[in-house]
Amino acid sequence: MTCFFCKIAEGKMETDKVYEDERVIAFNDINPQAPTHILIIPKKHISTLNDLEPEDTALIGELLLVAKNIASKLGFSDDGFRTVFNCNVHGGQSVYHLHLHLLGGRQMGWPPG
Repeated sequence: MTCFFCKIAEGKMETDKVYEDERVIAFNDINPQAPTHILIIPKKHISTLNDLEPEDTALIGELLLVAKNIASKLGFSDDGFRTVFNCNVHGGQSVYHLHLHLLGGRQMGWPPG
């Protein structure tokens, strides 16, 4: 069975897309936790951070560069933003396709959990 995010990456499911290239897609989270809450995913299925392989290093870097560029484009990079990877149940992961949360548009609290 194809995962929910794979369906989005394959164009089989509509989403509120904000960015796409050949390896990455970014879209608005359906349950936002900040004024801007975007999920950035690799099109390659990787279940969790624990499943990363050395050959995924550049891809993970691309996710972070996409986050930086979106924050700049949307005008909140100078004020600041948060990026988060959740891993497995105790880390708060609910969809098992690696995804980077980009949150911005408000002051973030600490600690986050």
